[in-house]
Order: sequence, then structure tokens, then C-alpha cells
Amino acid sequence: MGQLLIQNAHLVDGTGAPARAADIRVEDGVVCEIAEAGTLDGREGETIDARGRLVTPGFVDVHTHYDGQVTWDPILTPSSWHGVTTVVMGNCGVGFAPAKPDERGWLIELMEGVEDIPGTALHEGIEWDWETFPEYLDALEKLPRTIDIATQIPHGALRVYVMGERGANQEPATAEDLERMAAIVKEAVEAGALAFSTNRLPGHTSIHGEPVPGTFAPVEELTALTQAVVDGGGDLLQVVPAGGGNEEAGAIPREVDLYRDISLATGAKVTFSAPQNHPYPDEWREVMEKCRAANAAGARVIPQVLSRGSGLMLSLDTFNPFAFTAAYQAIADLPPVERVVELRRPELREAILEASRENNPSMLILGPAIHSTFAMEHGVVFEPDAKDSIGARADAMGVDSMGLLYDTMVDLAARSTDGKTRVLAVFFTGYAEGNLDAVEEMMRDELSVIGLGDGGAHCSMICDASWPAFVLQHWVRDRTRGARIALEDAVKMMSKEGADLYGLGDRGTVEVGKRGDLNIIDLSAVELQLPEVISDLPTGASRIVQRASGIEVTICKGEITFRDGEPTGARPGGLIRGRR
Repeated sequence: MGQLLIQNAHLVDGTGAPARAADIRVEDGVVCEIAEAGTLDGREGETIDARGRLVTPGFVDVHTHYDGQVTWDPILTPSSWHGVTTVVMGNCGVGFAPAKPDERGWLIELMEGVEDIPGTALHEGIEWDWETFPEYLDALEKLPRTIDIATQIPHGALRVYVMGERGANQEPATAEDLERMAAIVKEAVEAGALAFSTNRLPGHTSIHGEPVPGTFAPVEELTALTQAVVDGGGDLLQVVPAGGGNEEAGAIPREVDLYRDISLATGAKVTFSAPQNHPYPDEWREVMEKCRAANAAGARVIPQVLSRGSGLMLSLDTFNPFAFTAAYQAIADLPPVERVVELRRPELREAILEASRENNPSMLILGPAIHSTFAMEHGVVFEPDAKDSIGARADAMGVDSMGLLYDTMVDLAARSTDGKTRVLAVFFTGYAEGNLDAVEEMMRDELSVIGLGDGGAHCSMICDASWPAFVLQHWVRDRTRGARIALEDAVKMMSKEGADLYGLGDRGTVEVGKRGDLNIIDLSAVELQLPEVISDLPTGASRIVQRASGIEVTICKGEITFRDGEPTGARPGGLIRGRR
């Protein structure tokens, strides 16, 4: 691996300490010296003058879904474009191990339904050379990578592996079932899994509408499997809570009580998705207070929060709320220019709108969010004024909001000539009050960890994996509609806090003896690009991605893996086995 010297850095080390001018030497993948700027001389290897640039730890993304992509893709975009050097996958109770040969197709259908990853790509791209979870880890270890990966054992795959159709059908586990599942969880953690993940959100289903196995598992099952994590040397349960899909007021606060009890019974930490939901815009405060009370009682409950408003990216070619109608399907396969011409015909427009008001599943999401839906006509949406939403504009104009949404989407499609998708951002988390103040408060809370970027997932709807660039550009540098977040605090949120949550004590900060995972960043040049659709998955399947400028160099284990967002060909990354 050799040596790398970074001179004259504006070092933000991830601990929360004030930034300082420094030279940093990395040798054999580890930070070996940090000194006053201008005092370290180059020896062997490359020297980089970082004058006028930030140097930060590599960012840690604890909530991704690269479980399939990781088997064929050594680069792992889009996360790796944004300074991320460590990802944790296997979240939300879905994944591909353990798996018997006859269960593989079912697990793909589950992942496709829950995480919106094209099933065709997964069928083509995954080379199944494992059955057990340790064998899955062995398979992952074979492929050199630009970044490090870590994983968790998912409840859905585990339950089906042990219980077959009974597990998929949500039947109660017998004592023998629980004993077998616990043994497999313990074995997985001993082999290197960082945690056990489960999903309690009924709306997360396979393409056939089947909830994730374990969605309705009783506390006894969850406690036994969490205890198995502890018995294997781990200490973490990851959960998607009931209530996370806006389906019931009070559901997430009740979930916190469950997590408290599991944590107190096992000694494990429990981390869970903690959104701000539009129908209950203040419920997150109760959730945070319940977490605080649980931890004061001796539990360890950690909410994972978003760092930006999140929702759906809409366009004619990604998530299209009008595509469900027969009238739209009649012209869906036309070339883009011809399709726009047809969509502007008054009679077709009216037919599509009329049909979209009847039994349209997408309206369950769009209806409550129409006043936080914004056209990205002038670039990326960060924290827009509520009066610019589709709903507010329709109210001011005295027109139907869905008609205005239709017209806006068609107009944006007609004007998209540069390969970017002038999509709409529909936020169902954040913007409930017309701003991101709630998101800011949740990020700043000492209880929380930034997560929920979902890298590798939601290929036709979302690209939140670009959150590190969003944090730097919006929260640190440009925010005008509220307080900004100090650079030192933001970097700590993006690196150390996620690493600490998953027990990765060898990374997350720039300190002597820690991993040589670093970013060199021109903060003044950080700029998120408009999302775009690319077709680079196996079988040519498409996904939404989002790039950013300003992250000039990314270093993993002392090797430069990216320069200005382009991979260098270096592959120092690999599989993380167990806590550090």
C-alpha cells in the first residue's frame, strides 16, 4: 500500500474538535502521523498539497441496500461518488442470505417489492455461490472494491430459510424454529455480520403484496434473535418501525417501548428509522422523548434520521403517478417527443386525469404530499418555499392540483434535452411545516445518527445516497431559511457517529492509528447535480443516480480511489467482519 502524504490540510477530524491546519501521513493503510501544517516531508509515495481544501474522514453510510449490487459491482455508486468509504447493507430485514436454492427467486421478489431494485437485474447479476450466511460473507470477500462493506443478517431471509412457507406466511415460530434461527444468527455474527435486521412496516411487501417475513413477529421472537446477536459477540438490532409509512398515529412511539424492552432484556442497542411524517408532523418529538426516557432507564435506543427531505422523484420515465391508467399505457411506448405531443392532447389529458382519480395507488402517497411537491425547474431542490409547491400554486391559480402536476411533468419532459431528468421531488418526510427545521433538530439531537440514504435501492423513485454532498452544500455552507450546522459537527455526524453505532472503532475519525479513509474537499465547489436516469444495471435496467462536484479526492485504506468523482482503478476496499 505504501505511503501517502497530505500537506497543508484544513483538517476536520470527525471528533467534533475545531478544524486545524495539518499535515497527515498515511502508511500501509493507517494514519501514522498528524503534525502542524508544513512540517512533514514527503518520502516514498504520493504527496498531495491540500492547501485551501478540507480533509475529512471517509464518510460512513449505515443504511444501504447494496446486497445484490455488491456481488457484481466493485465501485458501488452512487455512494462512493459522495465521499463514502464504508457502507452497511442488509438493512430492513431483507437480503439474500441465508438462502436455499429454491428460495432465491422469492428473495429477489421480496427485495424488488420492498426496495424497488429491478428483479431482472438481480436475477442476471447475482451469481449465487452460497447458501449459509458465512458462505455469503466468503463470496463477498472475493471481490476487491473501492470502499469497505459490512452487512447484517436479515429477518426475512432467515425466517424463510428455517420455516419455509410458514415463515413467509407470518405463522408463529415454534420453540424449535426459534432455536434454529437463533443458532443461525449467532453463527452469522461470529462469522462477521454486524447486526440483525428486521422490518415491522406492513407496507413493505414483495411484488406480490406479501409483507416481509417477521413483520408481525412477537416480542419473544425479536428478543431471542437479538440475544443471539449478543451471544455471537455483537450488540445491535436494526428495525424499520410499524408506523413508518404514515399508516397509524402513535405507532412509532409504541415501537420505542418495544425497543426499550428488547434492549433492557438483552443489553443490545436498537436502532430504528425515525422519520417526520406529514399526517403527524409533531410525533417525532414524542419519539425522541421516549428514546431519551428509555436510555435514562438503562436501554440503548438510537433513532436513525434523515438529513434531507425525502420522497419520490417523479418523471414520465421513473415513478409516474399517471402510468397506472389505461389511457397512459396506450402511449407509454412511444418515443419521448411523440409521447409528449400525445400527452398534450386535451382529450387524452382529461382521460388520464379522470382515470388517475379512481383507484390509483400512487395517490395514497401524492395526496398528502401535494403541498410539499416541487418542480426542479431551476436546479436541485434543497429547502424551497412552501408557496412554490404544486399544491400551493394550484390553490393560488384556482386549478386542480393533479392537473397542474400533470402539466408540469409534461412540460419538464419536453424541456429535458441535456440528459438530466427534470423530475419532481415529492417529500413525505420533511417540509411538513414548509421547511426543514424538524430535520435540523433531529440531526442535531445527541441521540440520533444520520441514516436512511438507501444506497442501491429505490432505483425508480429515490436517490438519497447523495446525502453527504447535501449536508455539506446545504446544511454547512448555503442554508438561508434557518440555522446552519457547524462544519465540525456535520463531519462528525457523517463519519464518527455512524462508525460508533456499528462498533467500527477503527474508522470515522482522522487520528493516528485509525484507518486511512479520507476525503479532500473544496467546500466552495460542492454542488449537487440534478438526478439522472442511467441504464447500467445488469440487463440494461435503469436507476436514478445523483452526482456532485467538489469532492476532489477520496482515499480508502491509504489509496486514492476517486479523483473528481471518477474512479482511479484502485480497489483497496473489502469486507468488514465484525466489530472493531
